[in-house]
Amino acid sequence: MDFTYLGTEPPSADLPARSFRFGVEVTTRDGPTVTVTRVSQPYAGLTVSTTPRPPFRSPVGDARTIVITMRVTDCGKVPRNVGLPFLDVTLRNRRAIEDHSFILGRRYARDLSEAIQVACSNDAMSLPKTKNTPENADALPAASHYVDWANRP
Repeated sequence: MDFTYLGTEPPSADLPARSFRFGVEVTTRDGPTVTVTRVSQPYAGLTVSTTPRPPFRSPVGDARTIVITMRVTDCGKVPRNVGLPFLDVTLRNRRAIEDHSFILGRRYARDLSEAIQVACSNDAMSLPKTKNTPENADALPAASHYVDWANRP
């Protein structure tokens, strides 16, 4: 079985915030029909869903396009520049169940890194903090009750 990265997919109106989509072609070249029972990825702050949803079958000689939707749930737990990201896939046929990791290439790594950066661009943890400098001292109150002036409301 082969997984080939096709590229990013346009967002849909019902796509949750911090989500992005891309297409993957699944091809079974030989052997019996394979059922994809699970698709996941290794980063704690990122969830994955697919269309069609697992389980789905991939008959021999058939090329099937699936759309993978990823959603950033915690920007602090996903790398901003992923080098060799992979998808974990559980496959089943009449003889066995196996877990495989598919590396989808540089273009996927670049697109995934860019999508994560965009999804996390408004995250408070990723924004630079304002410092109390002479240039902005007039904007800050002289006797603030906030311990950390950069994080005051």
